[in-house]
Amino acid sequence: KKMNTTFVATRHRPPFSFFRLISLFILILGGSSAFTTANASVGCSSQKSCAHASNSSNESASSFDAPKGNGERRLKDIKAREAELFTLLAEVRQEKAEALASQPLNIGVVGFGRFGQFIAKAFAKHGHNVVATSRSDYTKEAAAVGASYISLSDPEKFFDNNGNGIDVLVVAVSILSFEQTLLKLIPFMKDRDMLVVDVLSVKEHPREMMLNLLPASCDILCTHPMFGPDSGKNSWRGLNFVYERVRVKGIVNPEAQTRNRPDGLDYSDSSTSAISPSSLFFDAEYASGIDRLERFLSIWEEEGCRMVELSCNDHDKYAANSQFITHLVGRILGAQGLVETPIDTKGFESVRTLIGTTTADSFDLFYGLYKHNQNSLQTILTLRKSMDDVVGELHIRERKERFSNVSQGEWNPNMNELTPRA
Repeated sequence: KKMNTTFVATRHRPPFSFFRLISLFILILGGSSAFTTANASVGCSSQKSCAHASNSSNESASSFDAPKGNGERRLKDIKAREAELFTLLAEVRQEKAEALASQPLNIGVVGFGRFGQFIAKAFAKHGHNVVATSRSDYTKEAAAVGASYISLSDPEKFFDNNGNGIDVLVVAVSILSFEQTLLKLIPFMKDRDMLVVDVLSVKEHPREMMLNLLPASCDILCTHPMFGPDSGKNSWRGLNFVYERVRVKGIVNPEAQTRNRPDGLDYSDSSTSAISPSSLFFDAEYASGIDRLERFLSIWEEEGCRMVELSCNDHDKYAANSQFITHLVGRILGAQGLVETPIDTKGFESVRTLIGTTTADSFDLFYGLYKHNQNSLQTILTLRKSMDDVVGELHIRERKERFSNVSQGEWNPNMNELTPRA
């Protein structure tokens, strides 16, 4: 009876039986000995069942007669395939670069200070036609990086760009002057089909400004290259490039099409109401907008940047507790007037380096990080509270020691301190 009961229980195991598991163990562990050990550990109740498992995997088992040698051959094969994939990837990247080079973008850069020149040089290196404009005359500087220059005093001429127009407009001005710069340019941007890109260190502010002020004919991309002429002077490889696709052909936040609504669209912009969701991916105009945006992003990708797609809202939350607090602490320590000493530690040298890098930037940048990131004030308040908490711990510890010394020590009136007994 016991044998019958056991047999019935075995017959009625779940569909994914132990025998299938045995086959998987054989594939993973390799070798006929592994098969024997697995069978013994399960405790097969019939030779027929074990034979069935053996037959179902006999091809795999026979291929593992020499586990060690076979494992070495398998690893060698995998490495060879991996090398082939790397070669294929390099070929695809080369083809992509050639395809992009055959369709260069006309990129306009507004604001041609150090950062504007820094990124314009990379744009030109990738074969794009770059035209710069600024309040001052940067004709020589533009020529040095492979760009042309048209004065900001003639915006119509700049946007016409010798009849070539502007495909991508990069606004590389300060945080504080961003809104006013847009207001000056907008009268000359009406009905112009272009992608407008900001490179500010805050993101919600330019996103809101561009959505509210730019004509519907303009696509919008918010970016933050988290490096500059100093940190990226040798290479951009591995450096963070944060971006959000904000608007493409009237569709706000196109990346959220399938996340925010059942029909796949974000209708926060009234101009999207005439767009049919079913025809979105077959719309040639929309496809051309996406293509232009991707071609611009590919410049940063090909330069080796770590591409971080992030919402402007999340960017500002993170930046307040990383970039802004770095500038804040650097400014606070700099205000203390710390100077080099004969006994500087490595830690103190790092502190002085922090002071140097943060105070080298303009106070306008620091103020912009504060004024146009709604999370910055909370960072200040949290830092202040944290400082009070740490200093409070020191006071608590000091009071505990004094209380202890009152009962165990003696009072020294000259030092106004407690002197412990020997």
